[in-house]
Amino acid sequence: MSGEINFDRSPLLRNELVKMLQHDGVNKLVLDMASVEYMDSSAVAALVEVMQIQRRRRQKLILCRMQPKVKGIFEIARLDTVFTIVDDLDAAIAE
Repeated sequence: MSGEINFDRSPLLRNELVKMLQHDGVNKLVLDMASVEYMDSSAVAALVEVMQIQRRRRQKLILCRMQPKVKGIFEIARLDTVFTIVDDLDAAIAE
């Protein structure tokens, strides 16, 4: 994931993540968001959908290395209390 993820790119993000979840043995999905500069509400909605899929399957979705601007979007919407968000990749893998 990189750059700006907006209304035009969020369907691709959603589809790619859902495809990843269809592989056998995927019980934890770690998204390194270090290169994501901006996300709009449609991109956040795609992540919420993927998180819900993972929760129904009793599996994890972990977001890591968020830039302050993107993390702020999650904090304003109070989604930082819903998602597992960690600062670095090692912490995400250990989660």
